[in-house]
Amino acid sequence: MNILILGNGQLGQMLAQATIRLGHECLLVNTRTHQVMPAGAHVAMQMSIADAVAWADVVSWEHEQLDPEHVQLAADKLLTDPSKILPLTHRQLEKKLCDDLEIATAPWVAFNTQTQFQDAIAQWQGKAVIKAASGGYDGKSQWRYDADNAGDITALADTAGRQPGIIEAMIPFQCEVSIVGARAADGRIQCYPLVENVHRNGILSHTFAGIQAFPEHLQQDAERAFSKITEHLGYVGTLAIEFFIVGEGSEARLLVNEIAPRVHNSGHWSMQGANISQFALHIRALTNMPFAPFVIQPTLMVNAIGVPHIPDSLWQDGESAPFWYGKEARPGRKVGHVNFHVNDRAGAEALATQWASELQILS
Repeated sequence: MNILILGNGQLGQMLAQATIRLGHECLLVNTRTHQVMPAGAHVAMQMSIADAVAWADVVSWEHEQLDPEHVQLAADKLLTDPSKILPLTHRQLEKKLCDDLEIATAPWVAFNTQTQFQDAIAQWQGKAVIKAASGGYDGKSQWRYDADNAGDITALADTAGRQPGIIEAMIPFQCEVSIVGARAADGRIQCYPLVENVHRNGILSHTFAGIQAFPEHLQQDAERAFSKITEHLGYVGTLAIEFFIVGEGSEARLLVNEIAPRVHNSGHWSMQGANISQFALHIRALTNMPFAPFVIQPTLMVNAIGVPHIPDSLWQDGESAPFWYGKEARPGRKVGHVNFHVNDRAGAEALATQWASELQILS
């Protein structure tokens, strides 16, 4: 099949690689320049987006901030109705979707004006995270609030309250996890095991995959949430859900943090840690190819953030798998990642401590 990807950043390029390995053909669209490009090269082709859509059997995307013009051109080739993923690009709508589907989240309230914000925050009890409804990622457009040390609410309203957003309770949690899976065009669903994510300054630092077994009921709850969301949206392709685990043992439960309708940073471990990567899973879902049982190998994924390069030793040791995105480095920007095969949690934590300090400049 011919597959067109809207977006040619690192996710688009990794999707393109998976497309080719599975015997399909792929082109990408640079969504900033509106140019069509081949897989593996940032060189514009003499082809319009309309021509590329006509060439394609299926159109997909690498990120959910879709250009309405591209959506209109590709409407007949998109397997997921883009209007149905709108709730996943707006935090108020995302939280409401979870409420409507009876999927647990932290307590939250919405605001649309500074006055609404001031009224809501004045009544808030305890600690909160304030998030802009649209835009913002990796800790951007987020603020902290503590009712016991409130300070000047007017000043906070001039920053956090300047755009629509949500106020969300800051919940004491055991750890942050995510589930990545895919729903195929014929409705089949397959999910990876839950993985643990560690954030620094609101940015994903590293992921532990296949290293520890979470309680079975949490895996079941995560897969149930995945099925509810993807079936409700008629979603086709790979999707990720981030959760907080609150409580312990048999009392532990999941609270949805965010949903990403695409391949996801916390799924990069699967490129070396699973027999089918999240990128290949996405292409299999789009093309109705068979899924296969996952074979998982314990893996640590460490993001390269803000550094000008990945150290030579990681390219040479044969024990790690580095990926460089070809981006200009600046503090807080993800410019690559490295996957490590590991034997146990202690070894994974030691590697994470060692390499996070060398691979990450956060500010």
